[in-house]
Amino acid sequence: MRRALAAVAALWLAQPAPAQEGLSMGQVQSPILTLDADRLVAETLYGRRLAADLAARAEALAAENRGIEAELTAEVEDLTARRPTMEPEAFRAEADAFDAKVQRIRAEQDAKERALQEAVAANRERFLNDATPVLARLMVEAGAAVILERRDVFLSAGLVDVTDEAVAAIDAALGEGPPAGAPEEAAPDESAPQAPEAP
Repeated sequence: MRRALAAVAALWLAQPAPAQEGLSMGQVQSPILTLDADRLVAETLYGRRLAADLAARAEALAAENRGIEAELTAEVEDLTARRPTMEPEAFRAEADAFDAKVQRIRAEQDAKERALQEAVAANRERFLNDATPVLARLMVEAGAAVILERRDVFLSAGLVDVTDEAVAAIDAALGEGPPAGAPEEAAPDESAPQAPEAP
């Protein structure tokens, strides 16, 4: 995240700061600012929406797992009840088939669980990427050259922590963010032919 902020900051610092537009930093003026990225994710509208989406997916997966467990339990009970009337070879064949089914289902559900965990990390990264231009504007308004993650700072004055301002700014600029599953916007292709400007 720090590398991304530094890159955007370089672009912003190369431009004149907008006069009295955009975000308000109050009296905070410091070459170094700090913020709590976890709070940004947890307290912004965008972050809360992402958390709600992931919670819904997690609950759906948990419900699916409970349904599968109930079905497999019923199959085990049925096979156990029929065992006394079955030939040993027939019972072994069904037991082996059931075991293979269980292993397949376990692999499928584990893959879904891993995908959900990967989505948590991907959503956090996307959130921070989307928030970076907002944080860069906030940094420029404060006359700062860098924003550091608060947990990485040994000691600082509370005044240089801009987490509250960042939460408010991100809410104002991004709201709840793009819809779930929306593709990220690609950078414009400058090599593509452009439409002629109207005279």
